[in-house]
This record gives sequence, structure tokens and C-alpha cells, in this order.
Amino acid sequence: METSITANKNVVELLYTLITRGETEEATRLMASDLEWWFHGPPRRQHMMMLLTGQSGALTGFRFEPQRVAEVGEWVVAEGEEEGAYWVHVWTVKDGVITQFREYFNTWLTVREVGQVGPTKMDTLWQSEPRSYLGRSLPSLVLAV
Repeated sequence: METSITANKNVVELLYTLITRGETEEATRLMASDLEWWFHGPPRRQHMMMLLTGQSGALTGFRFEPQRVAEVGEWVVAEGEEEGAYWVHVWTVKDGVITQFREYFNTWLTVREVGQVGPTKMDTLWQSEPRSYLGRSLPSLVLAV
């Protein structure tokens, strides 16, 4: 039996599969019509928005093929590298529909759980693993859950 978190991960993996095949119209059907979208990075790097809103002519070969997809609490986190850019996507899925999307470009992301052990202790649930960016400076953000 598939858990809801595993089902959420499957929805996100299906989204990337559809995007890779060029089936963006099918991919958009996985998303809520009032999708909450948040972006951190240079405006020219809003590739997912351009792709899913039909502005993909500006992408010229940019591909979203995740190197890692993980379940982190109620979120599904994916990361990858393409055309000299490192990206992290954080998805919220409710009842098989993507309701929230956070996109980070060239940003080191750490997801931490707060308030579970004590007021000062935070447990890291997920951390970026950019392969070609190791040893290079990336701005860092902490996403607290």
C-alpha cells in the first residue's frame, strides 16, 4: 500500500517525466489552478515558470532532470544541475495535486526541523548536494519546518 508521502513523491516524479517528454500541458494538470509559487534567484533563471506557462522558447535546451528526489516531511524536494546552474525545487502535494512550489537557483538550501527537541536544537532533514558547485560559494537559505 502506497503512503501519502510516497504518493506525493510519485506525483512530483511524474511531473519531471512529463516535462522531460515535452508534455507540459499534461504536467500543468498535476498542479492546482491557484498554485502558490515562490522563486529565489536571478529572474532570468525562472525556467520552470517559463516552461509551464508556455514561454519555453527562452529555455533553448534547459532540462529539469533531478539528480535526487526526496521526501522531507510533507514536502518533496528535488535538486539538479543544468547549464551551469544548480537548482532546488520544493513541492507541496495535497490529495494528488501540487499546491505549492518553491524554486531556488544557485542557492544552497538546508531544510531543518525546529521545536521538536528544544528551543536551540534544530535537526537537519535535508541539505543540498550540488556536485559541480562543491567548494564554490553559493548563498545559503534555511527552510524551517
